[in-house]
Amino acid sequence: MPLPTFGARYGVAFLRRQAPRAARLHRGELSERALGVAMLAPMVLVLLLVVAYPLADALWLSLHRVNLAHPEQGRPFVGLGNYLYAFRQPAFWSALHRTLYFTLLSVALELALGLLFAVLLNERFRGNLAARVAMIFPWALLTVSNGVLWAWILNPTYGVANALLVGLGVLQAPRAWLSDTFWTMHVIILADAWKMVPTMTLLLLAGLQPISPDLYEAAEVDGATRWQKFSRITLPLLRPVILVAVVLRTIGAFRIFDLIYVLTGNGAPADSTKVIAFYAYDQAFHYLFFGYGAAISWLITACMLVLIVLYMHWLRTEGRRPVKLGRLRRRSRGEGR
Repeated sequence: MPLPTFGARYGVAFLRRQAPRAARLHRGELSERALGVAMLAPMVLVLLLVVAYPLADALWLSLHRVNLAHPEQGRPFVGLGNYLYAFRQPAFWSALHRTLYFTLLSVALELALGLLFAVLLNERFRGNLAARVAMIFPWALLTVSNGVLWAWILNPTYGVANALLVGLGVLQAPRAWLSDTFWTMHVIILADAWKMVPTMTLLLLAGLQPISPDLYEAAEVDGATRWQKFSRITLPLLRPVILVAVVLRTIGAFRIFDLIYVLTGNGAPADSTKVIAFYAYDQAFHYLFFGYGAAISWLITACMLVLIVLYMHWLRTEGRRPVKLGRLRRRSRGEGR
């Protein structure tokens, strides 16, 4: 009897490997790969419908002159004309400046308060769980509800803020906070921080959990103060989480719209709160320049992408850099803890 050739042996092995697959197909079962594709297909379809198609349509609009106030003009192709027109508009640059100002102040305030609350909630004390649950309440409110709440708080006639400040002697008379070109932007930043500080706190608190208590105990043995433990241990190890939290909040703050709409209605007073998203909304839905409004929306997306790339580059650089805890200064016997 002749010995089987290599091809025959390979064919037998191949058929043996295919036999379980053929049996699964005969029983109507899917492979793991096919099952994963089948389960992801509905989500991919939804994303294509609600994300990809609107983005593509907005890009098409941004390359055409679309003015619904004059539909007889049609939709002529203008290329980058809408983008170049935006760069020549002082109102665009003013709105971008207000957006950057809002983003910088709100993210800095939320980071400072979020880090403070995260460090406090990371400590063990009675009522820690209740404090963590209470921290979630402002974040759980809808943005519209948050705006209505702050509109009542800041009301010049019966608002709690004026009543409290006048009662403490800080103000001589009630102030119309939402009618002042200086204070309106800052109270909106305060309202946004009140809602979003819990998000920053929870992200940073999650980053604090993996830090081993042994590091703090070793630092305590070396005579480290509370500030030294925070600056030499907590901050260096929390740095990647801080960068991720700042990226997420920068994206959210840069496209702020709903809170300003609820509190001011139209970016008042004197356009002092008209940020870039509100400017795009005005151009598209008030003046019906849909092509120009779509171009502004894509410029907003481009700005956020630039910020994300910068943050990710910084995060990658910081991730490759070794964490240096530094030398801890020993306290003298007479120095307090």
